[in-house]
Amino acid sequence: MTSTRQELLFLYSENSDLASPVRAWSRYSGAGTHHRSGDCDEAPYASVVAAMQDGWRVLQVSQLLPPLPGAELTATSFLKFEALLERFEES
Repeated sequence: MTSTRQELLFLYSENSDLASPVRAWSRYSGAGTHHRSGDCDEAPYASVVAAMQDGWRVLQVSQLLPPLPGAELTATSFLKFEALLERFEES
């Protein structure tokens, strides 16, 4: 019997351009497996666009929020350029 499971891929890019290099990632499968940036030295895709070309669908990209006045060069509290992608895999 074949079942379909959802996979989610979170890619954190260098900047807001979806073709910019991926700097961090997390990947989750409905089969119960997950992989994070520390699991290997190389991202699963070079960019969000490369993941799209491999069949991943973009569900959401991060909002482009300006930094607070005076914090333009010090805002390092989170990874700002997140893209959430999904695809379905047969198992």
